[in-house]
Amino acid sequence: MTLDVQKIRADFPILSRKIGKHPLVYLDNAATSQKPRQVIDALVDYYTRYNANVHRGVHTLSIEATEAFEAARAKVAKFIGAANPESIIWTRNISEAINLVAYSWGDTNVKPGDEIVITAMEHHSGIVPWQQLAARSGATLKIIPRTEEGRLNMDAAERLITRKTKIVAAVQMSSVLGTVIDVKAIGRLAHDNGALMLVDGAQSAPHLPVDVEELGCDFFGLSAHKMLGPTGIGVLYGRPEVLEAMPPWMFGGDMILAVSYEDASWNDLPYKFEAGTPNIADAIATGAAVDYLAALGMDNVRSHEIELTGYALDRFAELERVRLLGPRDNADRGGIISFVHDTIHPHDLGTALDQMGIAIRTGHHCAMPLVRSYEVVAAARASFYIYNTPSEVDALIDGIKATERYFLK
Repeated sequence: MTLDVQKIRADFPILSRKIGKHPLVYLDNAATSQKPRQVIDALVDYYTRYNANVHRGVHTLSIEATEAFEAARAKVAKFIGAANPESIIWTRNISEAINLVAYSWGDTNVKPGDEIVITAMEHHSGIVPWQQLAARSGATLKIIPRTEEGRLNMDAAERLITRKTKIVAAVQMSSVLGTVIDVKAIGRLAHDNGALMLVDGAQSAPHLPVDVEELGCDFFGLSAHKMLGPTGIGVLYGRPEVLEAMPPWMFGGDMILAVSYEDASWNDLPYKFEAGTPNIADAIATGAAVDYLAALGMDNVRSHEIELTGYALDRFAELERVRLLGPRDNADRGGIISFVHDTIHPHDLGTALDQMGIAIRTGHHCAMPLVRSYEVVAAARASFYIYNTPSEVDALIDGIKATERYFLK
């Protein structure tokens, strides 16, 4: 099925906005996506109809809130192919999810002489928690390099993942290069060597079908705001037997089974890792976002972005003074294109495009080591989603050309 993009666009109020005199062309989806009315309405509905705390009351509002909150957890589990909703832990974002694993599982299991393996394509949230775990534990952090084409060097992965490896963490889609990594193959290498596998799905879960059981990963994380949901809510999936063996990371209400003045015991999964009043409204709205994407079909979402990215790559080929970072073809690639101009600084380019109503990202995209490996300190980035169109790609290319004429006249 081909997505009806114009019908989709009608669900997003912000897309009717103008920036100055120009229609908004929003191409910063890798940073955060826009929200459809269905998600906004879910937030309003909770706060206006059944705002109450969950798991704590026998009154009608609390029961309704609890049911909606847990229904959203079940929707996320189904969306990513998790067999059991108890394996879905609500977090603030994927950064918190990775930190939860690094502290709870990592501090328990990683010792001096062990190794932690990550890829060269990681977001800072996929680098720093492991750096800190290595520093705390005395383990060694190893990096799987990229190839010249901007793909992961699988030969190096086979050498670097050894019997000393305790955990491998890899982004499934690079937020800079758009590269889609074969995390299933990486996971097999990890498991063959007795290690666990964590997949960063911040960019993949919004854009392509995900099945954690099929991937065979031990942990998977996502941030709702990148997949039509609200900010401040994310998910950690973990294999139940792994989560059961992990100690709590934070302590407080609802994660407690019993408390005395001398001791305490912990609640069952997933509540053991959800201390205090959770982000109820945003969890429910995340369920609405999952409903929206599921109705579209993630295969259709992926097909739309492959087609649109292919068109964008063809249009970028017209720009002789622009260099793309990452794969030049559309195979195993997401809807993310980072680029640098040989004369115009990315920040100047981004500012000029903003004056034409075109929103892109500029900087190191929270992946400073990766961007600097291309011998640049910053890059511009356009990233696409379900509501973007070929005409918006045309607007981007025309905007870059107009900026060139202004700066290089």
